[in-house]
Amino acid sequence: MALKATDTPAVPPDTRSGSGPNSRPDAQPNSDPAAKPSRSGLPVATVSPQLNPEEQELARKREEQTAIETELAERELRSANLRAELGAFERQYLHYVGSRYAELDALKASIAERSAKEQPSNDRAQRAAREARTRADETKSTTGEKDTVSPRAFESSPEMKRLYREVAKRIHPDLTSDRKDRAKRQQLMAEANEAYERGDEAKLNKIFTEYEWSPDAVQGEGPGAELIRVIRRISQARGRLAEIEAELQELLRSDLYQLKVRVDEAQSHGRDVLKEMISKVEDQIAQAKRRLEQPASPGDQLPGHQPSGQ
Repeated sequence: MALKATDTPAVPPDTRSGSGPNSRPDAQPNSDPAAKPSRSGLPVATVSPQLNPEEQELARKREEQTAIETELAERELRSANLRAELGAFERQYLHYVGSRYAELDALKASIAERSAKEQPSNDRAQRAAREARTRADETKSTTGEKDTVSPRAFESSPEMKRLYREVAKRIHPDLTSDRKDRAKRQQLMAEANEAYERGDEAKLNKIFTEYEWSPDAVQGEGPGAELIRVIRRISQARGRLAEIEAELQELLRSDLYQLKVRVDEAQSHGRDVLKEMISKVEDQIAQAKRRLEQPASPGDQLPGHQPSGQ
């Protein structure tokens, strides 16, 4: 449940005797005529606290919840940023490099199949043709059809980041223990992640507003029950923090991230690694096309492959 300014109980006033420069050393700790005397004969304040113990603990736990939810939102943002950046980089790679590899593998498969056709009794040639075609199909399936629109690198505005934090703090499924509410939050959080990756600020706003004003968001039957809910939300948030850290480490260890780091580092030194990769693959494509234009020979070698024994 989101906290409002009116939800946080006021801090009880300090009822201790004054210790400032204008306080008198002989001043009584409390001048309340209703104060009860202690065993020493001095009056003891009968403070009527504004909050009972449950409410005081609830106030402290709400502060802890606010802090950990803020940290959770920051971690979620970092994770979302990294996933979006890697997703954009992967799309760029597949668009510019992967599509060319798909073309090259298709040419290699054609060369191998032509060689197998010329040698119907050669089991090795037949197996090589099947493997080459399988690899070509897999590459094509991975890269998909080449998009006519060049993919853009991921960029997020400060406003998008701020809005995503608010959505994560309010809607994240690990911040509720209610099964029905959790399922709803999971769906909304998935939509929020997609909207963030697309840079769809309007969609993020819509998701946040619709959930914030939903009747399902209103809960609570007293400080005791709310204290239990807050404690459980804190526990759930801590568990999610551990999950996010594991997810981040997995992304940072991925081959895709390592490739992106190398590309970014080379780019900072004026090198375009993707362009170099494209040039290399295009050379292999040209070589494969020339091989297909030539008459088949039993010793046909696929571009990029060395004969065994060398």
